[in-house]
Amino acid sequence: MRHRIAHRKLSRTSSHRIALLRNMSASLIKHEQIKTTIAKAKELRPYIEKLVTLAKNGGLSNRRLANARLGDDVQLIKLFDVLAARYADRQGGYTRVVKAGFRRSDATAMAIIEFVDRDVDAKGQDSGPVETFDDE
Repeated sequence: MRHRIAHRKLSRTSSHRIALLRNMSASLIKHEQIKTTIAKAKELRPYIEKLVTLAKNGGLSNRRLANARLGDDVQLIKLFDVLAARYADRQGGYTRVVKAGFRRSDATAMAIIEFVDRDVDAKGQDSGPVETFDDE
């Protein structure tokens, strides 16, 4: 029986799992939509929702708690300034998980996790043309 076993292990050690959730939450805050496996998306959802709730409550102690769980200063600013204001009137349910078919290589079920009222322009923010510098 699975009594009192709350989360998925995702075939990782605890430190690797924590690092995975930190990186995925920073990517989700940055792009506001990411594609991942269903298991990872379902584990990420409560993690990111608690971060948004901390940001909505505001204050220095909540900012420090969110920084400890997120670890990315730029995304922490976006979380507290942009996302907290966007979801000020919402009582929860900041993200949604949408099934997105199966991965071709290993047939793993994939999902898209996104913020509910997301900014469409935030997706693919880094994937622009690469700048090259000429040596003169």
